[in-house]
Amino acid sequence: MSDYAIAFEKARKFHGHVCPGIVLGTRLTLAGLRELGMNPHEHNRDLIVFMEIDRCGTDAVQAITGCTLGHRTLKFRDYGKFAATFVDLATMRAVRVAVSEKNRKEHDLLDPKGVPAVLASAPEEEILKIEKVRVDLSDNDIPGRPRQKSVCSACGEYIMDGREDSTEGKILCKNCAGQSYYQVLPP
Repeated sequence: MSDYAIAFEKARKFHGHVCPGIVLGTRLTLAGLRELGMNPHEHNRDLIVFMEIDRCGTDAVQAITGCTLGHRTLKFRDYGKFAATFVDLATMRAVRVAVSEKNRKEHDLLDPKGVPAVLASAPEEEILKIEKVRVDLSDNDIPGRPRQKSVCSACGEYIMDGREDSTEGKILCKNCAGQSYYQVLPP
């Protein structure tokens, strides 16, 4: 079995079905690992991946690399782009791989059921853009135990890994500092 077939099967099982996003996520992951000289069939303890989208391809990256939010080896940056940056912590080398379908308009005209096969066999240069990049990581972004814990002076909840806001000498969580994605409803 080819590297692609093995990796794709992991991604398909994890995601639950075949779709263009799983195919592209598999291709993107294999390209990123290859560029860093990492074996896609081994757990890479020194790998961190920054995902720029919360769609199907993220499942492929997670299934193939073993990187997860819980292990702090998968980082999410909500840019809405089908792209991922792979960072080797041992060397600090990094590569960003983005989906860049040059024939996207043609792919949109295909029967949707045929798109995954077309994307799986397309030449890499027609569907991916690969760039060497630099990623500046803070100590608070490195996997492992929290290096910093604070308590929000307004709600009393713990804030880990330097994610607090310091406003007028008070330590606040993002929510209490007015940067929340939710609103607390009255009881």
